[in-house]
Amino acid sequence: MTYEPLAYRIAFASLKGVTATLAGEILSRIDSEQAFFEAKSATLGSVMGFRSRIFDDDYRAALLDKAAREVDFIAAHNIKCLYFSEDDYPARLADCEDAPLMLFVTGDCDLNRRHTLGIVGTRHATPYGIAFTERLVTTLAEELEEPPVIVSGLAFGIDIAAHRAALAANIPTVAVLAHGLNTIYPAQHRQTAARIVKSGGAIMTEYSSADAVHKGNFVARNRIVAGICDALLVSESAEKGGALITARLAADYGRDVFALPGRISDKFSAGCNRLISNNEAALVTTPDDIVKAMGWTSKPKASTQQTLFNELSEEESAVVDFLTRKGEAQIGQISIALNQSTGKLLALLIDMEFKGLIIAYPGAKYRLA
Repeated sequence: MTYEPLAYRIAFASLKGVTATLAGEILSRIDSEQAFFEAKSATLGSVMGFRSRIFDDDYRAALLDKAAREVDFIAAHNIKCLYFSEDDYPARLADCEDAPLMLFVTGDCDLNRRHTLGIVGTRHATPYGIAFTERLVTTLAEELEEPPVIVSGLAFGIDIAAHRAALAANIPTVAVLAHGLNTIYPAQHRQTAARIVKSGGAIMTEYSSADAVHKGNFVARNRIVAGICDALLVSESAEKGGALITARLAADYGRDVFALPGRISDKFSAGCNRLISNNEAALVTTPDDIVKAMGWTSKPKASTQQTLFNELSEEESAVVDFLTRKGEAQIGQISIALNQSTGKLLALLIDMEFKGLIIAYPGAKYRLA
């Protein structure tokens, strides 16, 4: 019996323990996925030079039968299949040795977009972690020329906060599932999942609709979150948890890892604090920490600000010029440089703050807005 080409690929991707490297080796000796399934086990053993359970006739027949049923599900639900040897497979993930051979995706997000940021954390997120996650995503969306795709796992806590923040900021977000696309877990996040797809994001998984859901899937899912990103942020985590596993995987893949610190008494900051103290993650306190570390480009100053600069008084222009050169300065430094009394300068600086030209910081420091 002959099956559709996609069925052979799905079945081939389901072979237990087969990595992209081994898959490439097999296909270099066997003409195609179809030829692999049509060959006898003895032939495969002879061609490959070793014996393996994955060559057993009954095992391969069962995989192919299951894959044929999956093809019908895929066609009925408009699902895209991204195969490891094709150009549309996520390039970052393709560099990871243990990446899945096949991804099932619904949604139109460009998975090879220039910037991608994974955000993970505890399911028991506190207002502290959620607020930082939301502020981070909002700031990246507003201030970067090319905001990143936000990737997470659709779980309770930090994951869902990251997805919803991306939706609110109108930037794409990708949810990586630990089960097939025939369901959404947790069920409470179905509406968010639908919004992700409708808003230019994507839902993706390595599992077929017939695969059983078990605990190990969630750990395996973490490698996709880690591998598909340029960088990973752990917003909150206890001493143990999936977020820490994802962070270690990301580091192993050569990704930049960041963590939000918390008080030593906070249970759900203990994991982040340990990542930072062990130099396994860079400390993050503001969105700018990630922007600078990643070398991402911010938007140019707003034209309204430039209009204000064009209307500056002589004294205001002198302050702007000085802060442009210095980056930031204390009021005493500005007073000496511009030869103005502190009282008169303070009044000028207050007026410039109201105009949105400068920002005052603790320690009587000033920077351009």
